[in-house]
Amino acid sequence: MIGIRGFLRSFKSSDSGVTAIEYGLIAALIAVAIIAALRTLGSDLTTNFEMVSSELGKAKDTAEAGAANN
Repeated sequence: MIGIRGFLRSFKSSDSGVTAIEYGLIAALIAVAIIAALRTLGSDLTTNFEMVSSELGKAKDTAEAGAANN
């Protein structure tokens, strides 16, 4: 049976906890980068969709006006 000192020595020399923390930090940094990119891209997409919607509305109004004149 390993005593408390033996357990603490093996725990102190173990690197598995440090590796898990490093992987966790890397995953967190990747998540932050993805969120930042999506926020930037999302606002650009919103602007583009609003512009397309506006142009489609104008085209619809023009087509309806042309149909009314015929």
